[in-house]
Amino acid sequence: MDRVTWRTQVLSNHLNQPSMSSPLSPNPCVGFSPPELSEPFEFDTKEMRKLLDAHNLEDRDWLFGLMKQSKPFNPREAGGRVFVSPDYNQSMEQQREMTMKRIAYLLDRGVFEGWLTEKGVEAELRKLALHEVIGIYDHSLSVKLGVHFFLWGGAIQFFGTKRHHDKWLRDTENYTIKGCFAMSELGHGSNVRGIETVTTYDSNTGEFVINTPCESAQKYWIGGAANHATHTIVFSQLNISGKNHGVHAFIAQIRDANGNICPNIRIADCGHKIGLNGVDNGRIWFDNVRIPRENLLNSVADVSPDGQYLSAIKDPDQRFAAFLAPLTSGRVTIAVGAILSSQISLAIAIRYSLTRRAFSVTPKGPEVLLLDYPSHQQRLLPLLAKTYAMSFAANHLKMIYVKRTPELSKTIHVVSSAFKATLTWHNMRTLQECREACGGQGLKTENRIGPLKGEYDVQSTFEGDNNVLMQQVSKALLAEYIAAHKRSKPFKALGLEHMNKPCPVIPSQLTSSTLQSSQFQMDAFCLRERDLLNRFAMEVSERQKQGESKEYSVILSYQLAQDLGRAFSDRTILQALLDAEAGVPSGSLKNVLAMLRSMYALICLEEDPAFLRFGYLSTDNVAAVRKEVSRLCGELRPHALALVSSFGIPDAFLSPIAFNWIDANSWSSVQH
Repeated sequence: MDRVTWRTQVLSNHLNQPSMSSPLSPNPCVGFSPPELSEPFEFDTKEMRKLLDAHNLEDRDWLFGLMKQSKPFNPREAGGRVFVSPDYNQSMEQQREMTMKRIAYLLDRGVFEGWLTEKGVEAELRKLALHEVIGIYDHSLSVKLGVHFFLWGGAIQFFGTKRHHDKWLRDTENYTIKGCFAMSELGHGSNVRGIETVTTYDSNTGEFVINTPCESAQKYWIGGAANHATHTIVFSQLNISGKNHGVHAFIAQIRDANGNICPNIRIADCGHKIGLNGVDNGRIWFDNVRIPRENLLNSVADVSPDGQYLSAIKDPDQRFAAFLAPLTSGRVTIAVGAILSSQISLAIAIRYSLTRRAFSVTPKGPEVLLLDYPSHQQRLLPLLAKTYAMSFAANHLKMIYVKRTPELSKTIHVVSSAFKATLTWHNMRTLQECREACGGQGLKTENRIGPLKGEYDVQSTFEGDNNVLMQQVSKALLAEYIAAHKRSKPFKALGLEHMNKPCPVIPSQLTSSTLQSSQFQMDAFCLRERDLLNRFAMEVSERQKQGESKEYSVILSYQLAQDLGRAFSDRTILQALLDAEAGVPSGSLKNVLAMLRSMYALICLEEDPAFLRFGYLSTDNVAAVRKEVSRLCGELRPHALALVSSFGIPDAFLSPIAFNWIDANSWSSVQH
């Protein structure tokens, strides 16, 4: 057949559409079935949510509803449902503009009322609850608000006195003033004591003069500085008559009311980031910027008009520690935010795994739900148990923070440092596992998990690099150890009271009932912590005997320091979960909390090499732990949907693949 005839025949067949003598009979397409139809709840999810959220549930739900119904929060329809989330496909400039529009919207509706001007535990808990809801919607928005209220506003509260409170707090709460927090520099981040910005006092004029003496002293990563902030807290070395008095905090105006940069100040943008582009991070240089003497935040130290340095805290180390107080609130909110991010990603990934099928295990049999595969359970359910445990730990941290007293300052610093590191590391691991567990759907921006990875990556390093924080935790434990031995008195702080008791003994044979015993679990955690603390103290002491300084001895012992920091954090988290479990009456809710507690404890035993490295567990016992983790995955599987539903995150704040992902990806949805 020549080519022309062949093409004519092909066209003819297309046009005439001859009927087929044996039409194909297609198999039924994959269909979506809501998991609620086949996954009964065996405990009260509302009661579980009360435990997890702990406070201000009505305030949370009010703000969830406000955002869901509001155009600035980008509502869109997919699969017959409305979802709200930022548009991460917007440019950096557009994302920043939308962040400010959302702040203005929330401000007009009274969301921030009392955040700085009301005092007391109830007011502080309400602020934290609303800030958490905002973070569930968008990390950029919560960080922008965190910088303004918790860092700028918190610095004025902590470091300022009545004159500062009267002048600045109301205008900050009303957003008449837009504040930022200039601590980090190009050359110094975690090492705040080494910052190079210099402020000198001019007794002739009664002014402080702020200078950026070199490029490494430029203030860097300052949230809010690039576009919007009108004022900043400047952390700087204070120099009076040639003497350096260390780091102090000052208020400086950087823009006027019209947004124009003030004289003698230069500002540049930090540029596009892998996430958090709704926050305008900037760089600031100060060139002989003069500010009134009253702009020194003087609760810790003051300077008289004639240039006399005044402070009730004579020890420079204690004075410096006092200037780091606002970072504690930042670490509290970071730790809580990390767990909320983990909750979002697990709710999405687990819901998807309860409706998405793959492969058959029998000839012509139905395809199997992802979460019915033991390997998929092993990927997600231990992370779910850890997220539950850390949720209770975050609540514990919040409560000791809002009820803080001077006697608790050390405990709050150590626990917030440990939890900030542990919970943010856990969050990044959870986000990655959930992304992979959702396959290709996990790559889509609309399904949230991918963008959350970029948004939350920063948490591992801002307001304290996690590795540095863990070393601070270990140094604090070492100080308690040395003090207890010098005084020959029992341990009384940081939960180390278990060091006063006989050393726990781990049974040579671990049965399932033993492994699920809370006494065994706590014994194993305490054994690890006390042994690592003893080893750490001994190693540091040996290095000092060899002529090393104490500081350098601690640095050289970084491996034990990291192990010890993890042991302290794990044990403190387990205690928070045990306390939550103890407060629940017998019944289905208590039973599932016990399962979660056992999964949390045993997955920590399995994943930390220290248990095998230092012989706390034998190889046979490690194998028994691993087997029990697998068994617990099977026990938790029927509760998976109820557990993620208990997070209380409204459907609109999840993603299309958490629900009818077939309708959300249908051709009609493309045309719509």
